[in-house]
Amino acid sequence: MTELARPVVAPPAPWDFPLAATHDLPNGLRLLTYDVPGQYVLSLRLGLPISLRDEPDDREGVATIMARSLDEGTERWSAEEFARLLERKGVSFGAGMGDSGLSLDLDVVKGNLEPALDLLRQILTEPAFPQTEVARQVRTRLAEIDQERAVPAARAGLEFVRTFYAPDDRSSRPTGGSRGTVAQITRDDVVRFHAEHVVAAGVTMVVAGDLEGLDVPALVDASLGGWGSGDRERDRHLDRPATLATDRSRIVLVHRAGSVQTELVVGAPGPDRSVEGGWAPYPVLGFVLGGSPTARVDAVLREDKGYTYGIRSSFRPRRAGGLFLTSGSVRSDSTTESLRLLVEILGSGSDGFSEKEIRSGVDFISKTAPGRYATADAIADEAVSMALDGRTTEFVTSNLRDLRTVDAPRVDAAYARFAERAGIGVGPRAGAGWTIAMVGDADAHLDTISALDLGEVTVVRDDHS
Repeated sequence: MTELARPVVAPPAPWDFPLAATHDLPNGLRLLTYDVPGQYVLSLRLGLPISLRDEPDDREGVATIMARSLDEGTERWSAEEFARLLERKGVSFGAGMGDSGLSLDLDVVKGNLEPALDLLRQILTEPAFPQTEVARQVRTRLAEIDQERAVPAARAGLEFVRTFYAPDDRSSRPTGGSRGTVAQITRDDVVRFHAEHVVAAGVTMVVAGDLEGLDVPALVDASLGGWGSGDRERDRHLDRPATLATDRSRIVLVHRAGSVQTELVVGAPGPDRSVEGGWAPYPVLGFVLGGSPTARVDAVLREDKGYTYGIRSSFRPRRAGGLFLTSGSVRSDSTTESLRLLVEILGSGSDGFSEKEIRSGVDFISKTAPGRYATADAIADEAVSMALDGRTTEFVTSNLRDLRTVDAPRVDAAYARFAERAGIGVGPRAGAGWTIAMVGDADAHLDTISALDLGEVTVVRDDHS
């Protein structure tokens, strides 16, 4: 029997994000097209650089209500009729408002691109905003607010941003608005906000999928070329970082009597993608500290101690500034010890990282990129995300190439920059720099948490606690 030689497996070649063809319309809309052969469901994405700071102070949430009401009827069709038109043409539509702007998602089979673009035009330029539908969306949002306060993970997130950001900064309040502001929103408010902000100037539109035989720029120009450019100044708020609270370095414990788990959110100021030394080390940092089941946090709290099903960490950049966030739940009886260990682990970066740890993060992020961006919708999502960040997908490619050069010294230096900016302490100052929000039984844990000496502890007792 002839013994065959083991084949030599070559290391994977560098991977580049697909290149886009760019077309600029006279009204200020930028079109990016990605030809992905064989993917006959086309993914269309629009990113509108609208800031939550554009909302009137007493109508916060109006952008969310507007986004949810865009497809609830047009000048020609009722909400029910328009829904049937979308279904008949095989169109899936969604819209949402976030920190980076207003995003619209539309997926459609290739053969129906032209009628889908016309429906999109109506959504953008001719929404009817029926009084009954706006009122329904307001009621839905009010119900969500109650739900957010009831669910521990969401409640911890709300308390975190309220503690982390300055009280007068929009980021300290829910993206979708609070009960007092949402309850006041009327149809006139929605119409006014749409007229002022949903304009073509500065918008990025992405079309990805099998584009063979389609003249996408001509189709888009025919449908959206008449969309008014508007006269508002784009990005005037998005380029300004959020203001942090002067007393953010503390612990807030939301009381839930009898909780069998405690929800934890631990965060600190983080960089944006323009950070000194390059962005590439920071996803690796997040991965090594708490970004995977094999990361430092889970190795201790899950595998060794059995306190949690899993806790995750990541750097979350914004267009300007960002944050490092760690969140998850632990067994109630392990609350204090879990918090102590978690802060200790997150601060352990000051002692450095091993090449083995760094290589695991680099390999995972770089070698899974081709799979992460293998579909038209993933390509379109990343392209519009980069556009709302003021970048192109060339950044994705250059960052992946830079990632291959990341080693332990670069990650150590990145952590040191992050820790210095956030004011993170070690040893007796371990709690310094961290904002900690918790939802659990305050009566059971307050004394032991306070004894950790990680910072001032405040208890919040909701009405239903």
